[in-house]
Amino acid sequence: MKARFIALLTVALLGTGALSAQSNDCATMAALAYDDAKAKNYDAAYGPLMKVREECPKYSLATYQYLERVLNDKIDKSEGEKKAEFVEELIDVWEERLELFPNKTKKGDVYSDIAKLKYFNKIGDKESQYKAFDKAFVEDKENFTSAVGLYAYFSLLVDMQDAGERSLEDVFEKYDDVIEKVEEEENDLAKTLAGLLEKQEKGEQLTAKEEKMIKIAETNLEAYSKVKGSINAKLGQRADCDNLIPLYSKDFESKKDDVSWLENANARLSAKDCTEDPLFVKVSEALHKLKPSAKSAYSLGQLAESNGDYGKALEYYNEAAELETNPADKARIYYRIANNYKEKGSFSQARSFYRKALREKPSLGNAYLQIANMYASSANNCGTTTFDKRAVYWLAAEYAAKAGRVDPGLSSNANQAAAAYRGRAPQKSDVFQEGRSSGEPIQIGCWIGETVRIPSL
Repeated sequence: MKARFIALLTVALLGTGALSAQSNDCATMAALAYDDAKAKNYDAAYGPLMKVREECPKYSLATYQYLERVLNDKIDKSEGEKKAEFVEELIDVWEERLELFPNKTKKGDVYSDIAKLKYFNKIGDKESQYKAFDKAFVEDKENFTSAVGLYAYFSLLVDMQDAGERSLEDVFEKYDDVIEKVEEEENDLAKTLAGLLEKQEKGEQLTAKEEKMIKIAETNLEAYSKVKGSINAKLGQRADCDNLIPLYSKDFESKKDDVSWLENANARLSAKDCTEDPLFVKVSEALHKLKPSAKSAYSLGQLAESNGDYGKALEYYNEAAELETNPADKARIYYRIANNYKEKGSFSQARSFYRKALREKPSLGNAYLQIANMYASSANNCGTTTFDKRAVYWLAAEYAAKAGRVDPGLSSNANQAAAAYRGRAPQKSDVFQEGRSSGEPIQIGCWIGETVRIPSL
């Protein structure tokens, strides 16, 4: 009652000024309606809020924000036709908000929320639900960031393909679009997280805001990681070599001069390592002849590698990296080059290319894991004393732990690796016997050339 009295008093005072009679009435109605909504008295707030919306639609964005809460509550508590009515009402509220407050409303948010509302409440058939998500993705891809929404969008298309209403090519094309969007979001989050973790590792004090940013980034990275796994599971065996090779083989002769078709076929065969089939050779050579590009050079590198010509493979991979403009694809190439160097024991060169891959794709946790593995493998060669040699494992553990934080999908393996490395590093008694203390820096020599600090044990 006290809050309601203050709200009415405020309105009365405002009414004595320059407000018109109509704006005064709007303010009065809104104050009463908002008061109930703030108190979560949604049943009481519903009627007054709808009246404010009807009579004073442009009064305040708050009207639509409170109505969203009220209608979500009613949807949760309703069933059948009544539930469907509230769903449609909420959609109207969102669309009206977008129309009246376009500068404070993101289309991608609104359209994806509408699509999710229809999807989870089974409003309409799969086609209409899919079109609702497609509208959000096409009209405002930048702000369509809902992880669960992206999964539902792709899942509906796969279901329609299973029903014979869409082609396998449609599924592959949409898969590329959705995965690219997921990875864009992952990379943005991982870039923010990596910077804060680096600051933390240097022993710098993080602000409360930065601590919160780490939690948000890690939570959202985990959500995107789970969704990416679900999307790949939904795609399932549709994208394995047993399906891809017949799909593209039947059209090769008629499409061998079609650059766009060759690029799509090449990209999917390459991504799934379907490199041993003669079709891959034909597609790669035809594409490189018509349009030499990063992708065709990469494919020729794969062919050379499968034939055991690693020197030629590296030539093609480096050419592909120079030509590639897409960060995720460039990272994939750098990662492949790094693996080649690692297998040959050229750890310093391998690390250089893993780092290049991470600059292009900060969420590529596997690159951190590979660096950790190389450091651990070099521990016995990078130190003058037994203690300093074992200290290398602390550094390996840091890299392994970072892998799991930027890519939650790797967290289980990354955490196990980090724990194993810590188990091989000096223990508390070793630190004491050496007269060392936590926080003390240890310079690691040889090709590693980094500093690690003794952790608190």
